[in-house]
Amino acid sequence: MGGRLYVVSTPIGNLEDVTLRALDVLRTVALIAAEDTRRTRRLLTRAGIDTRMTSLHGHNERAATARVLAELSAGRDVALVSDAGTPLLSDPGLTLVRQALDVGLPVEPVPGPSAVLAALVMSGMPTHQFTFLGFPPARGKARRTWLQTLAQERRTVICFEAPHRVRQTLEDVARLIGDCSVAVCRELTKIHEELVRGPISSVLTSSALKQPVGEFTLVFDLFAAPHDAVVNDLHVSDDEIATEFYQMTNRGPVRLSRRQAIAAVAKRYSISQKEAYAAVERMKRSDIDSHA
Repeated sequence: MGGRLYVVSTPIGNLEDVTLRALDVLRTVALIAAEDTRRTRRLLTRAGIDTRMTSLHGHNERAATARVLAELSAGRDVALVSDAGTPLLSDPGLTLVRQALDVGLPVEPVPGPSAVLAALVMSGMPTHQFTFLGFPPARGKARRTWLQTLAQERRTVICFEAPHRVRQTLEDVARLIGDCSVAVCRELTKIHEELVRGPISSVLTSSALKQPVGEFTLVFDLFAAPHDAVVNDLHVSDDEIATEFYQMTNRGPVRLSRRQAIAAVAKRYSISQKEAYAAVERMKRSDIDSHA
């Protein structure tokens, strides 16, 4: 008989938030598969737990999944934990859960802290319908697709964002949808926990975004948002334009001339050919300066 895989939620900041059941599971399983063993070790040490650990993160997920499945197949119970909060939400582990289920091994959740739900209930936004969209992609077509998905929503939307991109994401959403209401939740359950809410235009002037640091969860109220902009109005970086240009002129079975590529890029991003050419030239000078 195979072992049981426990998907265990752990604190997102305050270690006092761990549940009694979670501690019991972490103490009694044969192995803990942790996204960051150093961070999990702090929790275990505080609770006096010395269970064996192995790392399972985004860079070793395939090999680590095979190791954990071997443990489960041998009849040993395993707990899966992420850096913080509920595993699998913008964290690794889905492959392990799916493969365990596929071979008939029992998978059991151990509910607990979640940044998604913590941000939702403190935001003051409607809670009867909401969706979670993970981290917005950083650039290019994937980011535009993500923003287009956001533009089609008519409910509360929750996402995570890195501190160095949070301002750009808010500005993009404002251009795409309008000055909708947002709650910016920073460092949830930690000493420097902060909530700033209101129209995006006012939130952008808050102290939390002047030099943003920490972990951010954004909650948008899109029930009454105007949705009056289009994705093509979003800012396009020189890097995006230059990348597209070089792909068209240097890769693929059909390579375009410089003139053809400039025209194609300009059309794709709804900008003038002059603007597209200028962006490519700026990136070219930037590359030369960086190697000087």
